[in-house]
Amino acid sequence: MGRRSYGQYCGLAHAVELVGERWALLIVRDLLVGPKRFTDLRKGLVRVPTNILSARLKQLEADGIVRRRVLPRPASAVVYELTDYGRDLEDIVLALGRWGARTLGEPHRDDVVTTDSVVTALRATFRAERARGVHRVVELHLADVVVTVRISDGVLTVSEGETDHADAVVKTGPMLRAVLAGEITPEDAVASGALAVSGDASAASVFGSVFALDPAPAGASRVPESQH
Repeated sequence: MGRRSYGQYCGLAHAVELVGERWALLIVRDLLVGPKRFTDLRKGLVRVPTNILSARLKQLEADGIVRRRVLPRPASAVVYELTDYGRDLEDIVLALGRWGARTLGEPHRDDVVTTDSVVTALRATFRAERARGVHRVVELHLADVVVTVRISDGVLTVSEGETDHADAVVKTGPMLRAVLAGEITPEDAVASGALAVSGDASAASVFGSVFALDPAPAGASRVPESQH
């Protein structure tokens, strides 16, 4: 399968050739959360044309980054998952997400938030060293996505959906990025209505402390809208 080449004998150039095509890194992002059927990937990447998704998966498979696996009965479905080589991209994907979020502006009216993007964002911004001795279960509602966040003495687990054992339920929107970056305190976000907490009100303090994002660099403007 043909691929554009930078014509440089360089590890970085080769890496970009492998995962630099449009949608490729987002496919990797979603598969880092867990194996997916083609329809699951299509649902999470709502704007990717079916033929492009198929082409990217075939190329990633040919490059040893993704593989197909048939689930045992009764499911008997074909899923895509990362190889060990593909999973080596995790730290890179998380670091790139943190870097991009520093100048992420307000969402475009057509932008979507997906479960996999929220899970990845939480993993990327989790500061394990700040979570030592912290034990919290938070049900987080971000736009239409609901995830359960469990912190146990520096260990993070994020799962899709609600829980009956949450210390608090936190509902928020794009303002969460500003809280993580320290641009607004959780208390001020609650006071402004940008963040709502039911249950243990102090649970909101994990955002901006245990989950934190470096602020935008001096002199850099945040991108006002996504461009499509």
